[in-house]
Amino acid sequence: WRSRCPPHSSNLFLLQGPREEILYLPCIYRNTGILKPDYLATVDVDPKSPTYCQVIHRLPMPNLRDELHHSGWNACSSCFDDASKKRNFLILPSLISSRIYVVDVGTNPRAPKIHKMVEPIELYWKCGLANPHTSHCLGSGQIMISCMGDPSGNGKGGFVLLDGETFEVIGNWEHQGEAVPFGYDFWYQPRHNVMISTEWGAPKALVNGFNPAHVQEGLYGSALNIWDWTTHKKLQRLDLGEEGAIPLEVRFLHDPSAAEGYVGCALNSTVFRFYKTAEGDWAAEKVISIPSLITDILISLDDRYLYFSNWLHGDIRQYDITDRRNPRLVGQVFLGGSIVRDGPIRVLEDPENQQQPRPCIIKGKRIPGSPQMLQLSLDGRRLYVTTSLYSGWDKQFYPDMIREGSVMMQIDVDTVDGGLTLNEDFLVDFGKEPDGPVLAHELRYPGGDCTSDIWL
Repeated sequence: WRSRCPPHSSNLFLLQGPREEILYLPCIYRNTGILKPDYLATVDVDPKSPTYCQVIHRLPMPNLRDELHHSGWNACSSCFDDASKKRNFLILPSLISSRIYVVDVGTNPRAPKIHKMVEPIELYWKCGLANPHTSHCLGSGQIMISCMGDPSGNGKGGFVLLDGETFEVIGNWEHQGEAVPFGYDFWYQPRHNVMISTEWGAPKALVNGFNPAHVQEGLYGSALNIWDWTTHKKLQRLDLGEEGAIPLEVRFLHDPSAAEGYVGCALNSTVFRFYKTAEGDWAAEKVISIPSLITDILISLDDRYLYFSNWLHGDIRQYDITDRRNPRLVGQVFLGGSIVRDGPIRVLEDPENQQQPRPCIIKGKRIPGSPQMLQLSLDGRRLYVTTSLYSGWDKQFYPDMIREGSVMMQIDVDTVDGGLTLNEDFLVDFGKEPDGPVLAHELRYPGGDCTSDIWL
């Protein structure tokens, strides 16, 4: 489980896995004013360990200004029936430099090392793509990475295939000329022969911050793209309209027979449910709408709860989704954000009639920024959260986080009736890193988790 963990046969099998002991987080220096390479941090989250709540290893990248972002595995549950496959390499794309790092976490999980680098020119020349984002392993043994742009910074939603053994770039997954206008996240569901991808925006528009005028200029996306998983053909483009602008993380239910899931749409803070219709095509409906700005979302391994972060307001919400069309809010906790009551913003009207929240203070530290990236423990009882979204937007919306660094927090989850409670004894302060404050982003367990594994 802890070192060369094999993929798992089902989401319910993974649900019974052991408690997490370490987490991997990419840490970013781009846009902080500190000229140091990004690095992969290993954090001890074992309460029995003498180094609990500490960064126990740092693996610096050999380049500057990569903007490490999201990560994936060389093998996941799609490879369950292949005994030769081990989850021993972390695939770590760089959102801005377009470089891809392959990190060996199998030899020594507590001290990863770089195994291989895929240079940007490989993506440019072989695929005509840049700005890699989401990485998923495939049942074929290959690795697939979604991309957001072309080498010039224009929007282009295509997919790079890597060989799962050599990590060489093979080429595009999509057919020539069939890339979509924008790219970001994707999830596939083989039993329904479908893959769904989402849209953020053109890299040249979002590279240094968010300009609302770019939305009107058509530089941000608003659609779900439906693909035939077997033939790689585009099937549909589901335009979610203004309410669904900037659809980010897409999550199918973990049950591989389920033909539905959810997507969080950032700009107007909505969640859409997508589903397969009786006619065999796909449709979407809005099921949640809150004051903005929804960013990361995830679904518990038992498909009972949906969680998402609200990066502007500063809260994390838990919804019971047993009634798939009518999510029910059962948990909420504020962890900072832009509307804290002693801040410069006064809320004049709140459709939810909530008071402005108090600042979040843990172990005497006032938390800068706002909750963003989420990762749930396998048993669903602990929710880990970091506060950095993307360095260019962090700098624009939360300059105090640029100065002080991001943090990692943990929330205790009531898995019976619903409910979220901040663990006030847990804090990893990335403002105290040896080379200065840094921005920690996505969280990964060595043994797989609810955002990395897809079951066949």
